[in-house]
Amino acid sequence: MRQIVEFVYRHRSFALHLTEDGALELYLEECLRKRREASERQPQYVWTNVELEWEEHHYIEARYWSTNGLLKVTVNGEPLLERTISDNIR
Repeated sequence: MRQIVEFVYRHRSFALHLTEDGALELYLEECLRKRREASERQPQYVWTNVELEWEEHHYIEARYWSTNGLLKVTVNGEPLLERTISDNIR
């Protein structure tokens, strides 16, 4: 089952896709920035460095543990989003 988690950070739209083949994808305004294939290694990890206002750089990271469905997103190391996606537990 494909899952999509959307969030907004500093007026920019982000989305995390958990694909049917188990990959984790990070999108910025509908543009794929990173993809991590499913594997035995936990967590799956994707990241991107985004320049926002006034040349400020923001490091967006997402980690997903398929064993328990936990998804965590941080910005510059600070928590932004934490969610359990129970429908996608393998």
